[in-house]
Amino acid sequence: MLPDDESNSPYRASRTQQMAIAAMTISLLLLGLYTLWAFLSALIWATVSAIALWPLYQAVQARIGVGRHNIFLPALFTLTVGLMFLVPLGLVGKKLADESHSVAEWIHHAQETGIPEPEMLRHVPAMQAQVDGWWAQNLADPGAARDMVQRTTRGHVVDYSRQLGTLLARKLTLFAFTLLTLFFLFREGENLTNQMRRVGVRAFGPSGERVGRQIIASIHGTVDGLVLVGLGEGVLMGVVYAIAGVPHPTIFGALTAIAAMVPFMAPLVFALCAILLIAQGAVAWGIVVFCIGMAATLTADHFVRPVLIGGATKLPFIWVLLGILGGVDVWGLIGLFVGPAIMAALILLWREWARDEPLPDRRRREDRILGH
Repeated sequence: MLPDDESNSPYRASRTQQMAIAAMTISLLLLGLYTLWAFLSALIWATVSAIALWPLYQAVQARIGVGRHNIFLPALFTLTVGLMFLVPLGLVGKKLADESHSVAEWIHHAQETGIPEPEMLRHVPAMQAQVDGWWAQNLADPGAARDMVQRTTRGHVVDYSRQLGTLLARKLTLFAFTLLTLFFLFREGENLTNQMRRVGVRAFGPSGERVGRQIIASIHGTVDGLVLVGLGEGVLMGVVYAIAGVPHPTIFGALTAIAAMVPFMAPLVFALCAILLIAQGAVAWGIVVFCIGMAATLTADHFVRPVLIGGATKLPFIWVLLGILGGVDVWGLIGLFVGPAIMAALILLWREWARDEPLPDRRRREDRILGH
């Protein structure tokens, strides 16, 4: 064996070990993702919530301190977050339960007396005779209405109830796991932040910490620009609904707040409210509701959100918007926060690579950022 054989050199052995460690790390990461895939959305929701509330948590922590076991304050914040979701859902659920009784009575009444033709269908501009005839034949007659209701509900109520129960149980399990994860994130937030900072610098260099800071800033800006603005728009429109006489203004206000968190989605809700008002004969109020909703949506989407989100992430709002819409399409509701964070990190890396700066100057600047 020749002394200079590369197969026995220390460099060759070290490189082989590095490749093996890299392969093992990637394999373990993939196995971990596969194992936690069912709970991945809960982990992301908990992380987003912890990042969004971390400045407030630190402020309260600095004022009142923490106990020896550091349990009370994380439990208090976790309980508050849980109630923020459970209380509105409970109120909506109670309202829907009350309405289900009215719906059951309406179905029973329809089977006994038929369904009268709505007033607005009696004044359609075309094919009035055909519309009246179809309604009289299929819905106005009690026997025909009873047959249609039975055909519609036969065999489906039990299936829908079973599917709804399974879905509800799964969602409650994920929600409980989200709150449990959030508790530990609050409790171990300081240690976890320091560990992630060290891991980011060691794995990716100074750019790793900057990307992490950009992602955090993006989440803060997205929460302010989407959640807070959406809630404000929902409260405003809920008041307008109540004044205009929209049925169940609280429920429609909550739906508007949720829809307003996604750009350009709120018009679907207040347009439906305007149609309901027009169907009841309140044409003027329907127009008022639609106009106020459009004014609120345009102000939020074109003036308030670009300042809150773009200012925090230093991104043009077009990239923020693409991140939001693309994130919702791929990730679902959590994509509202994941999408802009991914776009913010990508744009930061692009700016890092595209910056016209000599390499020695960049290294000195990076050392100053890390405090070397």
